Amino acid sequence: MAFLPAEPNTGIKFRRSDLDGRPEVEARIDNVSETNRSTTLAKGNVKIHTVEHVLSTFSGLGIDNVIVELDANEPPIADGSSRQYLQMVQTAGIVSQAEKREPITITSPIEIKDGDSLISIFPHPTLKITCTSAGPQGRFTQLFSLEINPESWALDLSEARTFCFFEEIEYLIKNGLIKGGSLENAVVIREDAVLTNEPLRYPEEFVRHKILDIVGDLALLGRPLTGHVVAIKPSHGANCELARQIQIQTRKSLVATQVFAPPPLVGGVNSSEPELQPQALATSTPVMDIMEVMKVLPHRYPFLMVDRVLKIEGNKIIALKNVTINEGYFQGHFPNHPIMPGVLQLEAVAQVAGILMLKKLENLGKIAYFMAAERVKWRNPVRPGDTLIIDVDLVKMRGKLGKAKGVCSVNGTITSEAEVTFVLMDA
Repeated sequence: MAFLPAEPNTGIKFRRSDLDGRPEVEARIDNVSETNRSTTLAKGNVKIHTVEHVLSTFSGLGIDNVIVELDANEPPIADGSSRQYLQMVQTAGIVSQAEKREPITITSPIEIKDGDSLISIFPHPTLKITCTSAGPQGRFTQLFSLEINPESWALDLSEARTFCFFEEIEYLIKNGLIKGGSLENAVVIREDAVLTNEPLRYPEEFVRHKILDIVGDLALLGRPLTGHVVAIKPSHGANCELARQIQIQTRKSLVATQVFAPPPLVGGVNSSEPELQPQALATSTPVMDIMEVMKVLPHRYPFLMVDRVLKIEGNKIIALKNVTINEGYFQGHFPNHPIMPGVLQLEAVAQVAGILMLKKLENLGKIAYFMAAERVKWRNPVRPGDTLIIDVDLVKMRGKLGKAKGVCSVNGTITSEAEVTFVLMDA
């Protein structure tokens, strides 16, 4: 493996010198293809496995532009840490480039739950990572927190080695995930014993390696990051999903900046335009797509009444349901005059209110139960082909009980409205 200098705005690229045409794969979250025990990048038929330790080196040291040239499908594992990669960079030296760096700034919290992994990021002036690592039955539980900069990364993270638990080895071997693995490049934990060919390099070496991995996976954003990451039992899958959600938040912020920019001067006077109405939001970039909605709501076909979330702002949320002739209820309601049942609009309001509450960090892992409906009014029919906009305001939240007011509309015309009460319970 060789590290080669790159021009400004190149980013980090992996080049396979062993393949015809010397194809390159950009280190971007969009190119992640696998996250089982390591992070794999792919572009067409070209793959690069286990990129996180190399990427952590570049991100930790503040390196933006570099070509990583390989004659195999994986960087050399070295000793299972980033120590030798750090030495390569220190030997080559780092050159400043004139182009301005544009960091990604977290503006609102993001949280991801993936199996046993829980990872969140909050606004913070620098990149800070707080991580809890734990093995089976809570063995070797460790906590570490660090402000990430070139000095702290080199001193406190770069030498932390990869590790595994003895009971995992059979699975890893069967799935081809530790070819060439040995005590030369990994630490093995067997019951309460630590098997290693040298003493542990840090008191909390295991959790520090987890932070090393997080830095590497978040480097796939392609830009420096400021925010406080809080991770519990992180995984490459959760790390990469967090990177995707950060990318989505960043794109939405850019779109919002463009949409709500001050209007141009007309005749020397600023013209003013009203805020986008709910129906106008239908064509904007969603805050949550259907895959994200299904991570929050337990409902599934044929009872999931939300396709997208268009806006979340404080205690207000706006969502969308595309109503098609393929909806099962149109077979009987009514065959020759299909109309969406009013009670399903009411259910949509309840589900959207549930999303608003379940997205809050303190409510992770809970489920919202629909308890009551008041002041229900059905005003106009909803038919196949309509786009139903569900506009919900949370008006009261006391303990586990919440109350929300919802209005459903099509093309600006109200179709139904109601006040719903729900309770949050453990899933």
